[in-house]
Order: sequence, then C-alpha cells, then structure tokens
Amino acid sequence: MLLIRNVTLVDALGERGPADVLIGEGRILSLSGGEAERILDGKGLLLAPGFLDLHAHLREPGQEVKEDLASGLLAAVRGGYTDVVSMPNTTPPVDTPEAVRALRKKAQALGLARLHPAAALTQGQEGKALTEAGLLKEAGASLLTDDGHTNEDAGILAAGLLQASAFGLPVAVHAEDASLRRGGVMNDGSLADLLGLPGNPKEAEAARIARDLEVLRYAVRRSQKKPHLHIQHLSTKRGLELVREAKRAGLPVTAEATPHHLTLTEEALRSFDPLFKVAPPLRTPEDLEALIEGLLEGTLDAIATDHAPHTQAEKEMDLLRAPFGIPSLEVAFPLLYTELHLKRGFPLKRLVELFTDGPRNILGLKPIHLEEGAEASLVLLDPKERPVEPRNFASKARFSPWAGWVLGGWPVLTLVEGRVVYQALE
Repeated sequence: MLLIRNVTLVDALGERGPADVLIGEGRILSLSGGEAERILDGKGLLLAPGFLDLHAHLREPGQEVKEDLASGLLAAVRGGYTDVVSMPNTTPPVDTPEAVRALRKKAQALGLARLHPAAALTQGQEGKALTEAGLLKEAGASLLTDDGHTNEDAGILAAGLLQASAFGLPVAVHAEDASLRRGGVMNDGSLADLLGLPGNPKEAEAARIARDLEVLRYAVRRSQKKPHLHIQHLSTKRGLELVREAKRAGLPVTAEATPHHLTLTEEALRSFDPLFKVAPPLRTPEDLEALIEGLLEGTLDAIATDHAPHTQAEKEMDLLRAPFGIPSLEVAFPLLYTELHLKRGFPLKRLVELFTDGPRNILGLKPIHLEEGAEASLVLLDPKERPVEPRNFASKARFSPWAGWVLGGWPVLTLVEGRVVYQALE
C-alpha cells in the first residue's frame, strides 16, 4: 500500500483537494487516507493520471544506436508517461503481427511504460499494398500509420481507412504533400529566403490535409463502420482551420500538436542550428498562436511529442544534411506547464486532459480520472522550477532545443497500475 498525503488532484474533471490518496492492488482505494506501508508527503505537489504519448519514435528494431525500448520507455516514465505509442518507421518497418508481438513482449519484460505499437498502413511503408489490419489489431497494434512517409496514393489511403474501420483502428497520417514540400528544411517564407535555405511551405500541409479529409469523407460514405483519421503533428493555422471545418461537418477526424510547434518558431533557425530542424518545420508566431487556440477550443485533441532521437554526430551535421527531429519525452509536460499554463494562463485542467483523456479517447481507451476504484497509473508533479539538462536524459539523444530553459511541473513519481516505475522523490 502507498499513501500520498495532502496532494492536489488534477485531471480532466478539474483541480481539487488536498486529498490523501491510498493506492493498492493497482487501483486508487481511497481519497481520504488509510493504512499504508509507505507514506509520501504530497504537500505542494500535483497528482494526475499518467500521460499517453500518441507519437514516439523508439527506433527499435534496427536503429538502436539512436534509441531502443529500454532507453525510450525509461525516458517516457521520467516524463510522466505510463503509455506510449511507438511509430513503425524502423528498420525493417513494423508491418507484421510478429513484429508487433515482439515489441510488446519486450516492453512488458522491461516493466516501464506500457507500449502500444503502431503498425504500418502499407507493406514496407511503400504506399502500395495494405498490411493486414485485422491480424495487426489481434497482435496488439494500436493504430496504423506510414508516419515518416506521406501517403501519396489517395486510393490506398481510402482502402486503408475502410479496412481499418472494420477493426476499430485509427489511421494516422503525416499530412504533407511531398511534391510541394520538396527538400525544404525550414518554413517557406521571407526568413528562409533571407537565410538562403530551402523552404517547406504551409500549403504542403494544408493541401494534403484537404485531400485526406476528402478521402475520409469518401470512406465514411462507403463504410458500414465509422473510419477514424488522425492527423499527426499539425503545424499551421490553415491546417487547423481545415480540421475545424471538418469537425463541424461531423467528419470523424482527430489531430495532435507537438511541444516544439507550441513553443518555438522559425526564428530559431536564424542560428542555423540543426537542433531546430523538424518535420513539419517550425512555423510562424501566427501559426503557434492558432495552435494554442486550437488546443483550447478542442479542434486539437491531444499533445503528442513526436519524440525523434538521433545520434549526436547526426545532429551536428550542417542544417541541410542533419536529420529531422528532436527528443522530448522527458520535457514535454514541464515545458508546456511552464510556457502555456504558468506564463499564459492556459487552464491546467485542459492541459492535463490533452496529455491524458485526449490521446486515450483517440485510441479507444477508457480515460483515467482520480476517483476511488480508478486504475492507479498516475504521475506526481512538482511545480518547483529547475533547468533542462540534456546530459541527464535517459534517452540516448542527450541534446535539446530547450537546454537551459527553467521549467516547473517535473514528474517526480510515476506509477503504472500501482507499480513505481520512476521515482525522484524521497
């Protein structure tokens, strides 16, 4: 038994407390105390449901020099995540039931965050032949996506949505038109022109979202079961407007935003530092403000990290050659707790919901609320501020665009079904 005394509760239902939370048998037994072998003082701390990341690149199999399940899932629990969806763009891609089962088995043996592997929508992520949605779902796949690749064939995407809908699987898309994106390494515009860097235009995202929403409309008309399209790492005001319009029309679409698109803009690329090279690229302040509004109003359903670790040597290449992506599992919540909640007054209830209920609803999982009988997959958060120190990351990627930023809201205890999987608290 574990008792956390005098702690403030925060979930999608709001803030309340202080409460004395008794945890045992994998569940919350009481919010008013009780006998326990272990007692923690939660005064000044926040207790929330464990976070779920819809979009993490854990690089296994085949790219373990960048990250593996052990390092990635340890980074996750240090970031307050009890559940992680791993992307399938590995070497080889995760496109078979055997590959899904192997990942789940290894993750279970590690005993850290629970892994919900995503599987490829098409064989080899080549965009030509669909994978076996039913067998992948049976093996434990949480969604289907060719993330890391754009779905250029609208007919294949339509067939994939129809097939996935029969098994209740969402289809997630990297919404960029490859022919418009070309070799862009930053947001297309006057700053890219000034710096002499190839640009990736906002229209590449908007054009593909518009097409994919029409494909979804077709799939809804043709399917006996509701298909579900999920748009990954949305980055532009126009893309947000298209999703808003689709939701108002009743289309079954959801969307996520990332910590980097919510806290950084294209201005960071004036440094020519590849730390800031991501796909889709960092956009303008106008886009950033639109995304925050989208989170508030519900057009955006979840915050997902797009945790994308690389080796130090890769990220030290010049901006044109360095790979896209940054690691963020360990800093995502403190970053947004500080930059959105503390500095902008973004409601804490809504912020926590975007890390918990939002992503769980997308996967069809029951939300966890802090009430008696609820599953004790929880995170304890400390509002005290400290700097981001990448050298101390559990991830193999020990670099960060937020290095040195002083943040509050750090996870100090993470529980999965009542088991302590991370602790930084006496």
